[in-house]
This record gives sequence, C-alpha cells and structure tokens, in this order.
Amino acid sequence: MRFTTWLVLIATLLLWSGNWIVARAVRDEISPGLATVGRLVVVLAILLPFAWRALRLKLPQLAPRDWLVLGALGLTGGGPHLGLQWLGLHYTTAANGILYLSTTPIFILLMTLALGGERIVARQWIGVAISFAGVLIIATHGDLARLSFNVGDLMALASMVMWAGYTVLLRVRRDPLEVIELLCMVCAFGVVFMTPWLLFEAAAGATLALSRTGALAVLYSAIGSLLLAYAGWSYVVARLGPARAGVTLHLMPAFGVVLSALFLNEYPRWFHFAGIALILAGVALSAFKRRLTK
Repeated sequence: MRFTTWLVLIATLLLWSGNWIVARAVRDEISPGLATVGRLVVVLAILLPFAWRALRLKLPQLAPRDWLVLGALGLTGGGPHLGLQWLGLHYTTAANGILYLSTTPIFILLMTLALGGERIVARQWIGVAISFAGVLIIATHGDLARLSFNVGDLMALASMVMWAGYTVLLRVRRDPLEVIELLCMVCAFGVVFMTPWLLFEAAAGATLALSRTGALAVLYSAIGSLLLAYAGWSYVVARLGPARAGVTLHLMPAFGVVLSALFLNEYPRWFHFAGIALILAGVALSAFKRRLTK
C-alpha cells in the first residue's frame, strides 16, 4: 500500500471518528433529520458550482442501471445511513458508535462474497476476527459480561450495514462521474430520501431550528466527515478494493480512544492498549497483499 493511500486513509478515519464525538455532544441541540439534511445541503452548495456543467453533460447519457446505482448510493451513504447515526447517538455513546463501525468489514466481506466480486481469502477472515476481538476488549473493558445492546446500538449497527452496501456499490458503478460529481449525486439523492424523515420530525413536534452549536456541528459534519472524508474514502476504495479498505475501519476505535483523551479527558487504560494491539494486527493481516518471494 503506497504512503499516499495510507495518509488519505488515516485522515478519513480521523474525520469520521470526530464526527461521532461531535454528534453525541450536540444530540440535544439539533434533530437527526435536520442535521442530516443540513449537512447534505451544505455539501451541495459547495460542490454544485464546480460540478454543474459536467453534470449537465453527463447525466443525460447515463443508463438506467447507472441511475439505480446512484440512487442506491444516495440511500446507503447519503441519507438514512447518516440519519440513523445521529438518531442512534441519542441512545448510545459515541464510543459504542465508533465501535460498531468495526463491524462494517464483516458486512462488506459478506456482500462482496454474495455479489461474486473480489475474492476473499482465509487470511482476510482471520484478520477481521483478530481485529474484532480487539474491538470487543475495548467495548467490554476486558469483561465480556459488560457487553450489552439498546435501541441506539441497533440503529448504529443498521447504519453500518448500509455503509457496507455503499462501499461495495462504489466498485460496481460504471458511470463516468468524477468524485465531485458523484458526491453531488449522492447528496442529492440523500436529500430526496431524507425528506419524508424530516417531514415526520416536523409532524412529531421536533424543533427544526439551528442553534449556534448545532450549526457548527453541521458544518463540521458536512465539510469534514462528508465532503473530505467521502472523497478520501472513494480514493482509498478505488486503490484497495472494498474488502481491503473496509477492514481498516477497525482502526477507528483506536482513533476514538485518542480523541476521547484529547477532547473529553477520558484517558486510556490497559484494555485500550490490548484492544488497539489486536486491531492493528488484524488490519495488517487483512489489508496488505501477500508478497511473492522467489
């Protein structure tokens, strides 16, 4: 794996880890639907001036299959996927949310296998198992009896299933769209899919107004974890493939521990170091291709 790919990957995972912490911190300041639609609209406002001319030329040339894939990308990576993250953090912790991201490689491997795409070797499965063992050590503080689930945990897991689908779909698309143009379409479809959610929140009496804190969180989420991170993830997936890229999501609990120490004054203990060691070992085993020797 080249140095540039690793650098982009680490920056992407740091931005996503930070988003979980921000979303948890402002959960009482903004509704999940408004937060999700807000960040999609911000990204569209930034990118459309640069992508509009190309989209006008390319969109009429897309085949029906291309539109279906783009719609599926908007569903799995642009709209409800994001809404479930923010809603789930009303009921579970940011640490748990980041933890459940590490289940994504399992779903990616299963989906890739089902689609008959990238060949999955035993070494990758073993790497996933080792790194997930590290995740469990962090989640349970070294005591498996502490592992439990609530509705927020289930929402976070459902979000990860959708994200796995987004990652796999990136490799089956055949449209001619560049990264900026693709992000515009993902966000546009995301707004379409999130409109019923937003209307339901309004009907249920949710406050659809932005406080200063909520607005800052939306800006970070839009520019950091959506605009920059999605572009970075597309770059990484194109060079590694969905299975090898997906397993590196196990690094996020490790990043989460560091960010929690820096911003929340929650310092690591022995089980964090043990878990991170297993996570890194599993990622190394799964993400690096075996080199042939003479």
